[in-house]
Amino acid sequence: MRNWIVRFMEGRHGVDHYSRFLSIAACVLLVLSLLLDVVLLWYLALFLLLYSYFRMFSRNTAKRQAENRKYLTVSYAVTSKFRSKKQRLQQKKNYRFFPCPGCKAVMRVPKGKGKIEITCPKCGEKFVRKS
Repeated sequence: MRNWIVRFMEGRHGVDHYSRFLSIAACVLLVLSLLLDVVLLWYLALFLLLYSYFRMFSRNTAKRQAENRKYLTVSYAVTSKFRSKKQRLQQKKNYRFFPCPGCKAVMRVPKGKGKIEITCPKCGEKFVRKS
């Protein structure tokens, strides 16, 4: 049986990040459709699940890889904003953050150093702030 599955999946795309996301989104929509009793959510979940399986069993790997690359680009853009906010909150105890008046780049300065002159590494502008 295992050999049959291995032979069947040869040359097919398989599971990637995008198909995993589609499957999880379909499960969430199924639960919501049961809780809210909305038939449209059930059909949408079914469509996402079928599309996820279509992507897994597809032999057009170049197109599926391009779709996955696009998904990863979008998801990285979304998660990187949250990741930077989380890092800034964790570092708030020891550092202060100042935007550059010229280019709006954010600089990190240690707390408790008094009045210091900060030089922007991006544009070279100097400004004075209290840390």
